[in-house]
Amino acid sequence: MNSIKKIAVLGLLLGTSLVAFSQKTGFHILKKHKIASSGGWDYITVDGADKRIYVSHGNQVNVLNEATGDSVGYVPNTPGVHGIALVKALGKGYISAGRANAIVVFDLKTLKVLNQVTVGTGPDAIFYDDFSKKIITCNARSKDATVFDPFTEKVVATVPLGDKPETAVSDGKGKIFVNGETTSTMIVFDATTYKELARYKIDGGESPSGLDIDRKTNRLFIACGDTKTMVIMDAANGKTVAKFPIGDPDGLVFDPALKIAYASNGEGNISAVRELSADKFEFIENIPTEPSARTIGIDLATHHLFLPAAETQPNPAGGRPKQVPGTFHVIEVGK
Repeated sequence: MNSIKKIAVLGLLLGTSLVAFSQKTGFHILKKHKIASSGGWDYITVDGADKRIYVSHGNQVNVLNEATGDSVGYVPNTPGVHGIALVKALGKGYISAGRANAIVVFDLKTLKVLNQVTVGTGPDAIFYDDFSKKIITCNARSKDATVFDPFTEKVVATVPLGDKPETAVSDGKGKIFVNGETTSTMIVFDATTYKELARYKIDGGESPSGLDIDRKTNRLFIACGDTKTMVIMDAANGKTVAKFPIGDPDGLVFDPALKIAYASNGEGNISAVRELSADKFEFIENIPTEPSARTIGIDLATHHLFLPAAETQPNPAGGRPKQVPGTFHVIEVGK
């Protein structure tokens, strides 16, 4: 091969390599949806089918029209609200009210509160397990998980965890995975017998918060705050498959169609990691957001991300920055 041909081939190879290496998400801030009421916030839930966004905020849940950002209404009387789970088949939503130690049940159409059921102490994260057809709350202060039947609206089990549970996911096949924040452990229990199956130390991450799963490859994506890492764990044996340095995270979501995990960080960005195969991952980029945007939701149909945020100012007494009144909003990120 002569020199000119060699240079041409090398150029093509380098070009291909550079294109693959520089393949970013193309994501950026698209819109900011303003919410008039005041108060702190935690989790956000996106209903892509009905185009509604549920935002935990103060002592209520604000509901927005995803397409327009307009207010649909709010669910009142949810003291210490943290998370929102939806069961569309029943037309109901379920809110973890941390200060009330309860699940608040509401109507998805009218947003009226229908019931309030006592669970463990300090319920935080909440989700619907489509395998067992149960609602599960992670109770921070009682260090356990409540299993709640949304069809009978009764508590059916309390699962002792021996650690502060931050959040949990289901593999869709009968196992529940819970982030143990204090001991940096992944706790696994059976979704139908409620018995503990395994307890894995998270290798490469401390103080886990955000959690999601790729059910096809059986990989857990764990956002860890103290080490500022995203750890990818094999759900079958607890072994760390990969880990990446990120910001100071809280939330994490996984897009199964795009094969990308997104961790929302307090520095004002989203760390994006792509799954190339079950054992191969790559860091893509940090997508700019805002410093207070630390929790995250996803519309799996549009692939857009949603993050609650507000302008902040230094706290004279120290500690967390203070929220500037009237600045609360939801950031929409996408292409």
